[in-house]
Amino acid sequence: MSEPESHPIVGWEQETAVPENHQFNSYLHVKNGHLHMDGLDLAQIFLDEAPQGFEQTLPSPLEIVYLPQIRKQIQKMRQVFADVITELDYEGTFHYTYASKANAAEEVIRTTLSAGAQHEMSSTVDVDIAKIMIQRGLLTPDRMIVCNGFKGPGSQYAANILQLRLLHENLIPVIEDLPELSPLLSSGQTFNVGVRQKSYGPNETQAEMDQANSRFGLHTDDIWKAASYIAAAPNLTLTMYHYMVGSQLTDIPAFISWLKPGIEIFARLRQRYPSLSIFNFGGGMPVAMTLDFAFDYHEFARQLLTALQEACRRYNVPVPDMMGEFGRYTTSEHGAHLFKIIAAKENGSKLPWYIIDGSIMSSFPDSWALSEHFIVLPLNHLDKPFQQVQLGGITCDSDDVYPPKPSKSPLYLPVETDELYIGFFSIGAYQEMLGGVKGSKHCVLPEAYELIIDKDENGRFHYQILHGQHPDDVLRNLGYAV
Repeated sequence: MSEPESHPIVGWEQETAVPENHQFNSYLHVKNGHLHMDGLDLAQIFLDEAPQGFEQTLPSPLEIVYLPQIRKQIQKMRQVFADVITELDYEGTFHYTYASKANAAEEVIRTTLSAGAQHEMSSTVDVDIAKIMIQRGLLTPDRMIVCNGFKGPGSQYAANILQLRLLHENLIPVIEDLPELSPLLSSGQTFNVGVRQKSYGPNETQAEMDQANSRFGLHTDDIWKAASYIAAAPNLTLTMYHYMVGSQLTDIPAFISWLKPGIEIFARLRQRYPSLSIFNFGGGMPVAMTLDFAFDYHEFARQLLTALQEACRRYNVPVPDMMGEFGRYTTSEHGAHLFKIIAAKENGSKLPWYIIDGSIMSSFPDSWALSEHFIVLPLNHLDKPFQQVQLGGITCDSDDVYPPKPSKSPLYLPVETDELYIGFFSIGAYQEMLGGVKGSKHCVLPEAYELIIDKDENGRFHYQILHGQHPDDVLRNLGYAV
């Protein structure tokens, strides 16, 4: 008898009610038939009994930004590496770095910096954001700013990096292409510099790395050229080796095996250039976007540090400090998008259609473009029977549905649809950036209100409401005078 086909678990998968006090994951649980997010009753935001701190209930759809979850993620990963460093007697340190492209919102950058993260950027506007954070005293002189992305001669990004160096000494431009060295060499300013290896995916030999179909980074010969140019320059110091192999990698042995060729090159470079002190393994750290997620962060860190120790021992060089660029891992779980079910249509379909008062494909573009899965749970009626349904947005697009069309994951929601609200969770990374902020959406839907939530040391919630768009705002965006 064949095993049943596995699928991502995106929500409750039974027709019976969810038991009282059921814990879906580390921050979502059930109490009195309502879904609570780290102790906050989400249904109350819309119902008559609004939470303390609100003068009135809020409209649906509504975006939730829960800042404590960002701090928890940073603290958790730092503790993982601290434990493994102690366990292995590893002599380097760990630098947690936030990859700002995942979510560049002010409240997110403010929170990552206040939690002690280093800062990574990839475009000229990122530099302007960094300048603002320096002025506010959040991006302090001890923090590293890692400048990834293309920054060739004559680009605004390259010019802005030179200006940023006047404000912040601890800046590390990472070289993607040899001409990027030119503005740094002629600037007259001192820089710590990184080099990025051309690699992405399952490349387990140097030859495979150099053949990798990646637009980022240098092949091995140019890595050595860049290192020699930097060493010869009176104002540049080679500090970092950057090696990125993938995104949302959940197979630890594969993750480590793909990193090992870069670890080998780092150790060889370190023999010739003693200033090289940071091994940046880039992104790829996975995070729970569904309820069946499992990844042993401690084991990943143990295997990574062990591989670094072994390679450095062979080449008789000191082990490096490690850096990871955590974007999705940092921000995915802090974001949620809440909707009201406005219609339940039998429609002669195999499964009934539940229609939300917003769009799935424009709110979470990855569900449409990449068939990505996110957690979907009701905010109320969890103590009542469920049924399997199809979920649709209110746009006229056939792809505005969930689960994604190729998905094998069933979606169960309460049979009771009167005043039923649902939430999509773990959508805080990339989705808002890809969907656009304050822009005009597919089918000219106005942007939702946003509720920013924080919690103080006494456990009290604090709220900030950002108003959504009025239809007049959408018309103005599109050039209609109103």
